[in-house]
Formats: sequence, C-alpha cells, structure tokens
Amino acid sequence: MAELQIPEDFCHNDVKPTGKTSHADGENFHWIWGKGRTDGAAFSNEDVKAAYEARGEKQVPLGIHGTTVAVDWDSCVAAGACMSVCPVQTFQWYRTEKDIPADKCLGETFEGTGKTEQDERLDYTDKSQPIREHDCTVCMACQEICPEGAIRIESANQEWHEKAAGTYVLMKSGSENPHAHD
Repeated sequence: MAELQIPEDFCHNDVKPTGKTSHADGENFHWIWGKGRTDGAAFSNEDVKAAYEARGEKQVPLGIHGTTVAVDWDSCVAAGACMSVCPVQTFQWYRTEKDIPADKCLGETFEGTGKTEQDERLDYTDKSQPIREHDCTVCMACQEICPEGAIRIESANQEWHEKAAGTYVLMKSGSENPHAHD
C-alpha cells in the first residue's frame, strides 16, 4: 500500500471546507477541503501532465474531495483502481458526467451518472469523485489499492462533515451521535 497522502486530521477542529460538490438528490454532498498542493503525484505524472496539455488546461491545486471518503485530487492520477474494487460504486469519473475543468467542480451539482469502471475515464485529467460517499461501506479496499495513497477512508470523520454542515448534534446522554443526520 502506498503511503497515505491525506493527513489524518485534514478536516478536524477549526478546519473549514473550501467548498462542496452536491449530489442531485438534494440531500447528499461532499466537502472539498484545502486549497490543494502542487507536490502531489498528479503534478509529476507524465500521463496526467500530457493530458492537461492536450486539453489546453492549466493544472492547478484541487484539494481533498470528500470527508469520510477523502480523495486527494492533487495525488489522484486517474488509475481507477478504486473503482475496480468498490462494492457500492462510491466513485465516478467526474468528467464522464460533466466535462469541465476539475477546479470548476466546486459548487457544482452532479447526478451521479458518470462512468464507474476503472478504464472508463475520459482521460488522465479525470478524477475519482466520491459522489456516493454516503453509500461507502468502509471496506477500505479503495484505500488499500490506490497506487498513490490518494484515498483516506475514516467513518469517524462523519462528525466533522456534520460540524461543517451545521447538522452535528450530541445525544442527550452526552455521548456523541455518529448518525445524527439519520
């Protein structure tokens, strides 16, 4: 397994998301965390760099997409291994639904109709989008298989997702309720 690129506390405490991507169901969405970085694997991968050049798009830092299913888009090289092992199709190739530059996903709404198979990416500028983060079974297969360590699965981060959304509540007993949104 590759070394994880996403810090364990990427969304904790006073960290605020930089934006979100919504699911068209009107209920689900995933946060985008951080401004991104240029030292991720996508910035040194020749296939990714060539694909951006072929499109005439500037490669820019993109941040971490998702909270309980976090994908570092600056490390994602569109290998698609995560899609080949996910039992519930948590991920989609975002460009196969909306062929827009990755930095334009912030604030967008997706139907979740993009391609979900490993080799169905539009090109190497495509990213694994956790569009169905809410369906993740925490099997960890995607985190274990990602060749760049670009995925971190942590169900306990649901608390931080809810805190950022303003929907987090404590149970009356004083213990924290991980399913306050249900």
